[in-house]
Amino acid sequence: MNTKSGVHIWLIRHGETEWSKSGQHTGTTDISLTEAGRTQARALAPVLAAQRFDLVLTSPMARAIETCKLAGLGDGAQVEPELHEWNYGIYEGRTTADIRQEVPDWSVWTSPIPQGESLADVGARAQALIDKLIATQAQNIALFSHAHFSRVLGAQWATGAASFGAHLVMDTAAMSVLGFERDARAIVRWNLLP
Repeated sequence: MNTKSGVHIWLIRHGETEWSKSGQHTGTTDISLTEAGRTQARALAPVLAAQRFDLVLTSPMARAIETCKLAGLGDGAQVEPELHEWNYGIYEGRTTADIRQEVPDWSVWTSPIPQGESLADVGARAQALIDKLIATQAQNIALFSHAHFSRVLGAQWATGAASFGAHLVMDTAAMSVLGFERDARAIVRWNLLP
């Protein structure tokens, strides 16, 4: 298989929302950026303007689309449904601390997610997107998405194990770059803030 070693995939997390600030799991709820989140998104523009992207994809959620636009990459960006956040099922809108009052030691990485996606589901979705991106002719790709999905995508890219995402932290409006070290897939940069 062609490794496409010149490929760089930029993962860009959306700016702050009220729920990202409070730690509430925000998967399917379409919540807007806060004013601070808009400021964060605009701060991405100078860094991203220094790049030439062959392909810009965004999650269908308003917070990702708005971040993409404010970061200066809205023109020509395409909505990619696979970039949506983890579906947290019955845990949507709840914090980990709140969930642990009912389910001690609960973790999105290791616990069942009733009516939502399992880690295996999210990992398979991330791998399908990776395969799709590798099949394109694009060399420099920008993806506007969400924390948990981006962490799984980075883990899947580098190790083939979605569970490694538990060890990757991603702040709001942070950028990470996936690429290659010779022929090996690698995390080139992680959790950079403008």
